[in-house]
Amino acid sequence: MTPTPSTRPASTGPAITRPATGNLRDHAYVALRSRLMSGEFSFRDRLTEERLAALLGVSRTPIREALTRLAGDGLVEKRPDGGYYPAEPDLGGLRDLYEIRVTLELRGLVRAVETGTVHDPALLEPLRDSWRALREDPPPPDPDFVAFDEDFHITLSRASGNGELANLLDSVNARIRPVRMHDFVTADRVHLTISQHLDIVEKVLTGDLESSIVALRRHVGESMDVVEKRAARAITQMALRRGRPSGRS
Repeated sequence: MTPTPSTRPASTGPAITRPATGNLRDHAYVALRSRLMSGEFSFRDRLTEERLAALLGVSRTPIREALTRLAGDGLVEKRPDGGYYPAEPDLGGLRDLYEIRVTLELRGLVRAVETGTVHDPALLEPLRDSWRALREDPPPPDPDFVAFDEDFHITLSRASGNGELANLLDSVNARIRPVRMHDFVTADRVHLTISQHLDIVEKVLTGDLESSIVALRRHVGESMDVVEKRAARAITQMALRRGRPSGRS
């Protein structure tokens, strides 16, 4: 189940944790995800269970399950030959999708300015409180933080009173999620995201919508720049590995 900060009690502390050592399925998933996101494999590398099991020191079963999860994340793809390969991020389409994303998000704030609609405090106050808890006890950098980030933006959009805006935003988020995971692999980005989210939601709650629009636009723009650079770096690493033996079976 996807973690959502707006529903998680503040007293429980961050829900994002590294898997226990004994959980081989999670270990394989996290380890392979990290290697994929750092560009360790070439795009032409067939990710065979035998090779990856030897690489991580586990059996083939957790590798098989990890590959299925990674395919669901959009980080690997199953090709006609039946094998799994690293998926190449579509950076060309990334900016288009980010443009749609920011248009949807800003519309929720702009319509409130135009109509005088008040954002639903029953949604935003718990959201603010959960992100205050994250500020007090921030989680370690982890691609899974993308779920927390998405929840913030969906809840903010839903609080504007137009549920269809939130539904459309959710659809766009799903398409850019594999690349957006790159935004949360360093502590500075996690801490800055928490700070910026709190700034935005507190501005909306106090009715300072004009300032919230500026803050939201800057926040999403900065995120896109970071994601694009990190994803491009990973793609470069993958491309450089095309000349080495791929270990395909």
